[in-house]
Amino acid sequence: MADDTFPGWHGTTILAVRRGGQVVVAGDGQVSLGNTVIKGTARKVRRLSPGGHDVVCGFAGSTADAFTLLERLEKKLESAPGQVARACVELAKDWRTDKYLRNLEAMLIVTDGADLFVLTGAGDVLEPEHDVAAIGSGGNFALAAARGLMQSDLSAEDVARRAMAIAAEICVFTNGNLTVETISK
Repeated sequence: MADDTFPGWHGTTILAVRRGGQVVVAGDGQVSLGNTVIKGTARKVRRLSPGGHDVVCGFAGSTADAFTLLERLEKKLESAPGQVARACVELAKDWRTDKYLRNLEAMLIVTDGADLFVLTGAGDVLEPEHDVAAIGSGGNFALAAARGLMQSDLSAEDVARRAMAIAAEICVFTNGNLTVETISK
């Protein structure tokens, strides 16, 4: 989906780690335009509570597009309380087939503390292997670091924080200013 008019926004790393009955979602705070850091304190991990059921989401991509998707996800969760898998599949179907939504450029990580999903505009609802998921510019760096750290006895939060620190050292589009949300089921 290359678009010559797209300004080249980069700068998101979102990581989710499931361990010990918890899921930790961590996101860095950097937003870049080309070679320039526009903001270092963006908050790209959010907690939603539709119908009293907590869900944590992290997003990468266009902020406006991600917020549109988060609003749609919240509506899906309201109509299917406590059924995060169903809500994610319904959102992915809409995202893939709706003329307006299919042009949105973002990815989501969604968890209710038990289930963990990566959603894409290609209609994917992926359950990651090895209890680790990552998206964004530095996602592969954070994913590799977290998978290696999963061999240790570290807590989910410690794995997430250390993996994000490693990603921030390697990826120029990732910083160490983290938003971290923990959710248990």
